[in-house]
Amino acid sequence: MRKVFIDTLITLAEQDKDIYLLTADLGFGLVEQFAAQFPKQYINVGVAEQNMIGVATGLALEGKKVFCYSIANFPTMRCLEQIRNDVCYHNLPVCIVSGGAGLWYGALGMTHHAVEDIAVMRVLPNMAVVSPCDGIEMVQVVKSVYQLGTPSYLRVTRDTGIAFSETPFEFGKARQITDGADVAILATGGLVSSAIQASVKLANHHKIYAKVLNIHTIKPLDWETILDAVDGVKVVITIEEHSRIGGLGSAVAEVLAGLRQHPPLIRMGVADCYPTTAMSYEELLVANHLTVEDIVKEAQDAVS
Repeated sequence: MRKVFIDTLITLAEQDKDIYLLTADLGFGLVEQFAAQFPKQYINVGVAEQNMIGVATGLALEGKKVFCYSIANFPTMRCLEQIRNDVCYHNLPVCIVSGGAGLWYGALGMTHHAVEDIAVMRVLPNMAVVSPCDGIEMVQVVKSVYQLGTPSYLRVTRDTGIAFSETPFEFGKARQITDGADVAILATGGLVSSAIQASVKLANHHKIYAKVLNIHTIKPLDWETILDAVDGVKVVITIEEHSRIGGLGSAVAEVLAGLRQHPPLIRMGVADCYPTTAMSYEELLVANHLTVEDIVKEAQDAVS
């Protein structure tokens, strides 16, 4: 998905000389084509992420549309004060792009995992939070945040497979991929593909029918579609490559809290602890119960 992001940004920059790409000495093997094509619209600030946000703020105040790229934990945790005070307070067209969000960097350990970022970013006023599920959706997401003209956070997780939906893409609107009366599975990012696979297994092996929603826009959240999707089902499951606290599951819980009655909610996500041993990406998914089989089991146990 990162390559699709750069390719889409290049296409937009060919039409708009006010687009800038900033990096903090990361993204090599990805950003070179943009830098070569638009040397005056590309800045590598060095290992200075907080300064990157300051430079982006200055450019945005001069009418530029700025994309800041780095590994997910660096442009969020390290730069929170600058994002809050400079970008969000002034409501500027700066997009924070987080490469390798979630557990993508696996064995590099918790310093390189980004499993708190949705919670941090969605609480900031004026900040939109988007998490595309595949390369096809990434194109639409990049175009959407470019047109916003306000702060945005673009979360790039591992692309685990195309999650096809006949529902047209619309920023801020969830996309229903499958239909079913028993379970509503709400997923975001790369785990949308896992949710689809789980729905197939539930139907074929357990006669449990799940509707799968791709929540690509976490803020602003599509309350209307979510409320419609959970109506009448036996259980609601959210799944995300993020802490169970503060992310998609918490956002959906806020929606359901406004109802007098609602189905039970199961929030699948990263446990509220740090890994104590080095693990690969796949091992981390297993350790945090984020596999296709885990989704199937949660749904089966809840419906049985």
